[in-house]
Amino acid sequence: MTRASAAFGLAALLFSFAAAAREATITVHAGKADSANYALARQFAEALALAGNGAFTLVVEESQGSVQNVMDSIRLDGDYIFTANSATIAQARRGDKPFEKNAHYDEIRSLFPVPAQTFHWIVRQDSGIKTMANLAGQPFIPGSKGSLGEWVTDEVLQVLGIDKSVQLIDADISGAGAALKDKQVGGFTATGSFPMAAVSELASVLPIRILSLPQPTILRMHAVEDSTAAVVIPRGTYPGIDYDVTTLSVPAGAYTTISMTNATAYAITKAFWSQRFDLAKKHPAWAAVIPSRLTTLGARLHPGALRYYSEAGIKVPANLR
Repeated sequence: MTRASAAFGLAALLFSFAAAAREATITVHAGKADSANYALARQFAEALALAGNGAFTLVVEESQGSVQNVMDSIRLDGDYIFTANSATIAQARRGDKPFEKNAHYDEIRSLFPVPAQTFHWIVRQDSGIKTMANLAGQPFIPGSKGSLGEWVTDEVLQVLGIDKSVQLIDADISGAGAALKDKQVGGFTATGSFPMAAVSELASVLPIRILSLPQPTILRMHAVEDSTAAVVIPRGTYPGIDYDVTTLSVPAGAYTTISMTNATAYAITKAFWSQRFDLAKKHPAWAAVIPSRLTTLGARLHPGALRYYSEAGIKVPANLR
């Protein structure tokens, strides 16, 4: 997409929004209100509302994370958008815990990709903890209950064989930084698209270390869950972190269900791509969201979204049709 093509389609976009609904309210579920994912959801919701010229009202509501968002999808009808990762959707469709088998999970449909969620395993610089294996015997906050951070952290600890020796604390992630400062925990997981503002703020007042994963652990994690991928947080991304951090990320997307009308899904998808350049100005993570990232989505495209991609000449993988 180019700026010119986005500008050319704006008039048609406004018309399609008005045709899709009159003063419709779309509920957007992201993560906790203080999470990076919630902030990203607010950004794209505001961008869609701007592109729609007031035809839609987008209300962003906090949630416990991807697991709750997917669970809610089978009971909320109509204009509902939620963020999740493809692995959680696959988990729900299989009926794996904490999900129960339900045919309605097959009604989830993709709209567009959002920035991948990167895992930051954070400890105090003076703690003596230099690797994930050193977390054995330590109290650790893996993320809010039911969150992607909690799930992936637990998987990594299992791969390392220390899941029984790390004391996982069920606590709100919003208090994790304060708990680390007070030495109440050995560390915590922060999940979001880097750079995360909360991590930058913490690193500016407390010397921290962000733990890297060795290549063998990354390969074993990918074998366990193929949605995970290695990513490098470059040195200098955060205050005091003067080394590259090799960690994991999980692709994420914006989803809805087949109960959303084709007209609404079309207008929303078109609005998103028309605003992507402006979103990248607000957070650099949006710059990585390009059409080729459609391959990371974990569900077939909504027919309305598929119509947009077909009209825009964007290649759609066969499994998403």
